[in-house]
Parts: sequence; C-alpha cells; structure tokens
Amino acid sequence: MKKQQTTLVDKQYLIPFVLLTSLFFLWGFAHAILDVMNKHFQELLSITKTHSAFIQATMYMGYFVMAIPAGLFITKHGYRRGVVLGLLLYGIGALLFIPGQHWMSFNFFLFSLFVIGCGLTFLETAANPYVTELGPRETAASRLNFAQSFNGLGCICAPLLTGLLLFSDDDSIGNGNIALPYAVMGVIVLLVAVVFSKVRLPEISHEVEKDEAGHQVGLWSHRLFVFGLVALFAYEVSEISINSFFINYVVDQHWMNARSASLALSFGGLSFFMVGRFLGSWIMRRIPAEKMLLGCALGTIVTTFIVVLNLGWISLSALVCGYAFEAIMFPTIFALALKGLGNHTKRASSFLMMSPVGGVVGPLLMGYVADCTTIAWAFLVPLAGYVVVGAYAWKMVSVMK
Repeated sequence: MKKQQTTLVDKQYLIPFVLLTSLFFLWGFAHAILDVMNKHFQELLSITKTHSAFIQATMYMGYFVMAIPAGLFITKHGYRRGVVLGLLLYGIGALLFIPGQHWMSFNFFLFSLFVIGCGLTFLETAANPYVTELGPRETAASRLNFAQSFNGLGCICAPLLTGLLLFSDDDSIGNGNIALPYAVMGVIVLLVAVVFSKVRLPEISHEVEKDEAGHQVGLWSHRLFVFGLVALFAYEVSEISINSFFINYVVDQHWMNARSASLALSFGGLSFFMVGRFLGSWIMRRIPAEKMLLGCALGTIVTTFIVVLNLGWISLSALVCGYAFEAIMFPTIFALALKGLGNHTKRASSFLMMSPVGGVVGPLLMGYVADCTTIAWAFLVPLAGYVVVGAYAWKMVSVMK
C-alpha cells in the first residue's frame, strides 16, 4: 500500500480554502440552533414531539427540493455564484424570523426555515465538492473533515447562545426573543455574501470519464457512489434524529432542566463532535479514510445500542461519546462517494446534498416512536442508520487496493 499523502491543501488554493471554511461555521450554527428551537416550541406552543419535529423536517425538505436545481445552477454558473446565491437565501430566511416573532406563527417559522434550508443547499452543494478538489485526491476526506470541523464550532455556539436566551433556570416558559439570534445571523450572512461576490474563486475543470470503447461513463453506473448516497442518507437520519431529541432525552430522564441540557449539548456532545472532526482529519492523513470510517461506524453502533438499553448515566455517557464517533461520517462518506467521478462531480454533489432529507424522515419517525413508547426506545431509529453506514464502510474497505 502506498504511503498516505500528508499535503492537505495545495498552496495556490489556500485563500479559497480559508474563505470556504468560514462557511462551514455558518451552516453549522443554522443546523444546531434547531435542536434548541425544537424543545422551546414544545413548551411555548404545547405541541407534541412529533409536531415539533416539523422544525427539522421543513428545513431539511429544502435540501431535497433544491438539491438538483442547485447542482444545475452551479454546473452552469460556477462555484462562486452558487455560494453567493446560497448566502442570500440563507440571510433572507433568517431575517424572516423578525415578522415571524411579531405574528408568533409556527407555520411562518417553518416557511422561514425552508428558505434557509434552500440557501444551505446551494452553499453545501458548492463548498463540499470544491474543498475536496483543493489538494491531493488521497487527502480529500481529511481536507473536508478539517473544513467541516468549523461546522462543529458553529454547532457548539448555537445551543449555547440560544439555550441561554430561550430557557430559564426555573423551567418557566417565556416567549424569549426567538428572532434575535436569527436576525444577527442574517445580517452576518448577508455581509459574507458581499465578500464572496467580490472575490474570485478559481474554477476546477474535470476530465470526461470514458470506458474502454470510448463512450462516456454515466454517473449511475458507479455503484459505490449509489451505495455512498444511501449511506449518507442513513447517516443524516441518525445524526439529525439524535440532535433533535438530545434535550428531550436528558430532560425526560429527570437529569437536568432544558436550559442545562442545552449547555450539555454544547459543551458535551457537540464539543466531542468538533474534536472528533479535527482528530479524524489528522488521523486520516496517516491511515485510509475507509478504515477510519469503519471504526467510527462500529463505535456509533455500540454507543447508540447502550442508549437504547437505558442504563442511566452509562447511557448518557454513551450518547455523548457517540458524537465523537459520528463526527467524521458526513465529510468522509461525501468525499469517498465523489472519488473518481470526474466530470460528474458537480452533478453527483447535488444528489448527495439530497441526503439531508433524512432530517425529514428521522426526527418524525423518532418523535412518533418516542410518543408511543419511550425516548430511549426511539433511539432504535438512529441505530438502524448507523448499521447502514457500517455496511458501506465495510464495503469500501473490502474494495481497497
């Protein structure tokens, strides 16, 4: 086996890499803030866990609806314009929370989140594959994991800031200023859009892949890409489901109140998540990404099964540790699925960015199971998703040369 490449980013692409990495923080914040909003709306509007799961479902439906149009737009107009359009939609959707706060309409909040989801689709469809191309192919997964580590930083900040804002120490229910974090976020995102509209990102061309007979190879003939697409969907089911009901799980077990649980999510689970990505990026510069993915998949299966067993503080510890194991999954699967796709890369990326529709399926299913049984049994939903990821990782290791 060849020695693993250690160069993370080619020198000529360093500035684009730094600029794009800043985007990962912004959409990490947008994702993680939902986990606090989920519990807050349950208390504020007296709705069930299944109903509150529409917060995640609506935003991630934006990925499913907009992924293909985003891929077509980026293929025609390039990565930079795709990023700018994504930032504009993100910013507009965030500012829509201001009239939403005035009307206190749950449906209007859902519409605002859908617009944000559409914007994030453009951002991620452009940024994820672009980052994989900014250096040696062998370190693509490591490079994307490093950039996505700043996604983890955004995930830590969101529950911390919004949890302190919306939840009180005495568990009393107040409206809070739901629009404030989104309004600030919207202004920042629109300013970043101005920056990206002025900078020049080099476009990366891909060769057309042909078979032995000289015919162009179709995207869907790449079976490992198809399996990667399924695995990425399964991962999204698991990750988003767990994030959605972390606070519910901790509160239902009477370990702490919602305010403290939001802090535990930031300093516990999501801190482990960010550290897991930085550490995973470093490790994958030395060992194959396929083997790293397999080890982490086994880790998530074990920790999630312990949560299902409902063993008290042992299960809570397993839940937090699971964040470290799952941290590298999305960028690693994404990078492996794009491997060797050549001119299909942009189109393939748009299909991969449909996978967050798992954020529609997972929380709704997990919320329904929790309402019908217990929150611990509901963790069977993410457990099933991690088993699929484990099967994909096993397959990728078996085909390594």
